[in-house]
Amino acid sequence: MSDRLAVLAQYLLPKQALTTLAGRLANSEAGSLTTSVIRWFIRRYGVEMSEAVDADPVGYRTFNEFFTRPLRAGARPLADADFLCPVDGAISQFGRIERDQIFQAKGHHYSTQALVGGDGELAAHFVDGAFATLYLSPRDYHRIHMPVDGRLQRMIYVPGELFSVNPATARGVPGLFARNERVVCVFNSEFGPFVLTLVGATIVGSMATIWHGTVNPPRSGRIRQWSYDDQQIRLGKGEEMGRFLLGSTVVMLFPKDTLAFNPAWAPAHPIRMGEMMAGKTRLRE
Repeated sequence: MSDRLAVLAQYLLPKQALTTLAGRLANSEAGSLTTSVIRWFIRRYGVEMSEAVDADPVGYRTFNEFFTRPLRAGARPLADADFLCPVDGAISQFGRIERDQIFQAKGHHYSTQALVGGDGELAAHFVDGAFATLYLSPRDYHRIHMPVDGRLQRMIYVPGELFSVNPATARGVPGLFARNERVVCVFNSEFGPFVLTLVGATIVGSMATIWHGTVNPPRSGRIRQWSYDDQQIRLGKGEEMGRFLLGSTVVMLFPKDTLAFNPAWAPAHPIRMGEMMAGKTRLRE
């Protein structure tokens, strides 16, 4: 199927209803049926179960338990680097933010302000900064970790569409990552604020953070915000910060002159949580 046809079909599908149904099914305890679905999923997508704490599909009561499975100790060693890759998956795009424009795919850009839910003051921190968009496929480990030490300041839930976030859809849907439902997590660090955004998608039943739990559902249709200025929620580099219940995408924003990306990185390149993402720029040393 061509990219155009694949995208057209998504405009016609009842994405919200499908996602709600998928979330309920993925959370249901159906015994042997759940185990059969997990076994099929492992075969279909080539999931590497030897890395999991529990490698036996029978050990998972629900599909979501399986999908957000923890990895055994040592499965993802942390590189000696200033900034770590926060997820397993593949690089969608990364690089410089052109004024306030983030590159999505050939012919498509979107603004930092749109991504963070319309907050111009927050977006202004990232003028001419850097971004990285990382795609998690169904086979990947779906917990999200911190790229660098940070103190949590705010969390913003932004309602939106539920298009797929696979590469074909990124090429075909303008402003995809600023149109889909998302959770924007704002941290402060030694170099200033940075943003780690969890982008939802079709069949992504929910997104969760370790300090809040499940953020969605509910899907209220309005922007919701939480402030953590009066709390000391600090997360170290490499610590888990959240998870997807079914796969999606992470978009990160950093201020100007903060980091220099790993020279081995390239669009579509596979990545693993804990590998080197970037080093500090000389201006930050």
